[in-house]
Amino acid sequence: MNIQRKYSLPNCTLLLEGLSDMTQTANFQELRPQLSILVNAECYISSYTQPIVGGREFFESLVRAVSAYAQEVLSNIPNPQVQNHNSELVELQKINSNSHRLTVHTEITGDMGGNTSEGQPIQIVLNTVQLFDLVEAVDQFFADSQTLPELSLELHPVNRSYSGSNQTLLKQAIPATMGVSSLAVAALAFSLIPAPQISPPQVNSEVESSTSIPTPTVAVTPTTTPTTTPTTSATPTAVQDLETLLKTVPEIKDPSQLRALNRQVYNQIHPAWVNRSELPEDLVYRLGVAADGSIVGYKAVNQKASDAIDKTPLPKLLHNPANRVPNEPIAQFKVVFTQKRFLEISPWLGYAKTPEVTGKKITDTSKIKDLNQKLYSTIRQNWSVTPTFASNLKYRVAVNKEGVIADYEPLNQVAFDYFRETPLPQMFQSVYGSNVAAPDNKEALAHFRVVFTPKGELEVKPWKGYK
Repeated sequence: MNIQRKYSLPNCTLLLEGLSDMTQTANFQELRPQLSILVNAECYISSYTQPIVGGREFFESLVRAVSAYAQEVLSNIPNPQVQNHNSELVELQKINSNSHRLTVHTEITGDMGGNTSEGQPIQIVLNTVQLFDLVEAVDQFFADSQTLPELSLELHPVNRSYSGSNQTLLKQAIPATMGVSSLAVAALAFSLIPAPQISPPQVNSEVESSTSIPTPTVAVTPTTTPTTTPTTSATPTAVQDLETLLKTVPEIKDPSQLRALNRQVYNQIHPAWVNRSELPEDLVYRLGVAADGSIVGYKAVNQKASDAIDKTPLPKLLHNPANRVPNEPIAQFKVVFTQKRFLEISPWLGYAKTPEVTGKKITDTSKIKDLNQKLYSTIRQNWSVTPTFASNLKYRVAVNKEGVIADYEPLNQVAFDYFRETPLPQMFQSVYGSNVAAPDNKEALAHFRVVFTPKGELEVKPWKGYK
């Protein structure tokens, strides 16, 4: 049975794939088997579209290099383990106070551009936040006793007399997250406190085919619950586990919050569903989603959906609930991967009432009229693509008081499918650098209903709510 372990941070994800050594497994039927044979390791860094990929030797070198370099960065003292370039596949070097070069010399099957090359080292530049998210992902791995348990972290203290720490870098790095072994690195670097023992994480039993949703009994101390590739069928017991969880933690039912989460879930799954090959039928899943939009569990609603889970991106999108708070509310969604290659997402039980747009709103009538005209002119000037769609594309578009686009949301399926034929993604990306999600902006916004017609006509009207 193939097993996956995923350790996720906002700017870095480690994905390990391997097998169990059945000769050493005490319980062959355990729900979360031990990953003792590493077949493949992937390291994803934010802003790079492709992962660094390698085998066991690559992964061991990566965790050694990351741990040793983090110690050097925190102490601002050269670490002999970092300086020994000739014996490691992976090395890290400081470029400046906020830039660090990660170099991988061999054993790589793909680079950040998706290309392969033998003998050519791969080099990427990490900022400090990305670096320490990578450190935290390594922490999560070492805290997981069910993954490569024989691989241990060895840290060597530096001489206290040399400690001249870079306080500016520490202020940048610490908010990025400091886990168990990150704290050990810092402690050893400054020789202030003994390194804490890394204790096994408290992990709840999980049904392979359905969920990685944490229960209220998970300790507040960061723990790790990596996932395994679903291989068994959906069972009534697994559904009951999800329903039991919903009886013990609050469920998000507010229509406006569900609407916002619905969009976040779509924005995660839609770009990740790359291989939209022919499906045996529409695949339907029940999702558990945290208040921040993280996918924390899923359940196939029938046997075919369970069997075809590898045709969806859900296993790789499942969030590691290592740092989740007990009793955290969750929302339920219905996700459908259709045979026509469309993605459909909606609240599991629908909306109790019509949702509203959240956040502060511009209400001055004359200002809204002015912004309406400005938005129309901006879109009209930038819409140069000849329509290929057969029905109207409908969007909610929000602008700030200067008329700069702050948010946009498709309102019908065809608007999702043909959004690239509108200027909206380019307008949004030119401001925020991404089309994936709206920025966290507290300023008041004016909302409009925007319609692109197949005849090339454009309609912009003040927003009156969802219909």
